[in-house]
Amino acid sequence: MMNQKTYNVAVVGATGAVGQHIISLLEERNFPVNELKLLASGRSAGKTVTFKGKAITIEEAKPDSFVGVHFALFSAGGAVSKELAPHAARHGAVVIDNTSAFRMDPEVPLVVPEVNMHAAFSHKGIIANPNCSTIQMVAALKPLYDRFGIDRIIVSTYQAVSGAGASAINELLTQSRDVLDGKPVEPKVLPVAKLPVHHQIAFNAIPQIDVFTENGFTFEEMKMVNETKKILEDDNVLVSATCVRIPVVYGHSEAVYVELKQDFELEEVKALLHDAPGVVLVDDPAQQRYPLATEAAGKLEVFVGRVRRDLHHPRGLHLWIVSDNLLKGAAWNTVQIAEELIKAER
Repeated sequence: MMNQKTYNVAVVGATGAVGQHIISLLEERNFPVNELKLLASGRSAGKTVTFKGKAITIEEAKPDSFVGVHFALFSAGGAVSKELAPHAARHGAVVIDNTSAFRMDPEVPLVVPEVNMHAAFSHKGIIANPNCSTIQMVAALKPLYDRFGIDRIIVSTYQAVSGAGASAINELLTQSRDVLDGKPVEPKVLPVAKLPVHHQIAFNAIPQIDVFTENGFTFEEMKMVNETKKILEDDNVLVSATCVRIPVVYGHSEAVYVELKQDFELEEVKALLHDAPGVVLVDDPAQQRYPLATEAAGKLEVFVGRVRRDLHHPRGLHLWIVSDNLLKGAAWNTVQIAEELIKAER
């Protein structure tokens, strides 16, 4: 039996939530790692992380950190990616970047393996991971797009605080305790830490994720619009989004309305979703079975339910889509792209 080829892998942002998930997935899925290099900011350098029973020391991420690296998996913020990803690619690594730094760059493929893996093979050193809320939506809609075509998508999201980082999780938990204890709440992080005004997230819903653009939509909403068109390779699909932060720790939920180009039978729609790669159909209203963030948390798949016809538009369809935003929405999509590139080599 031939020895399996192994690869030198660098994880940039190794101490962050997504970085930690990437490291766990590399171990759980027995990714063919030869050497694992863990990179982070200077303040995290020197800490250790255990991988397959071995302690690995975190190093400061620098331009020359990528010599000999085959895959560089980035999740350390857009500024870090913009600075270091080109260096990693120059050293010959395939960069898979989790930030928004390169998503809309026409030279960079924006990839969800179940949807447009073919795009990844034309990379020029950097592959972008889409936004978490976009990933789960396009994974569920792809089989319907292929079969019927899509004219329009209107999506409202119900997004977990983990999408805003560890500080947002801590804020939710702290505020929840304070409200229950009758203490005053002092918001400091959400909706956007760098903005002067903050709102309570405990027992609340905040209709703002990221900052507003001139058209009245937020950057998060415009990411969904622009990324969906790029991934589907179709600028004619009309997309509108309203993105809302809710007091859930893990798992984004989405109410999605689509207008298909062709007439459809509901049973065929459900069959397509049932058979779609990476998608799990959970749709039994009589038994109150539908996707829940609490059940999607910790799982790699995208869950779809509440599939029903619109009451007025003859080709209108409603779906409820849920996925773990740190796994399929980030870490798993990243590792999955690398796995698919390796498979194609064989």
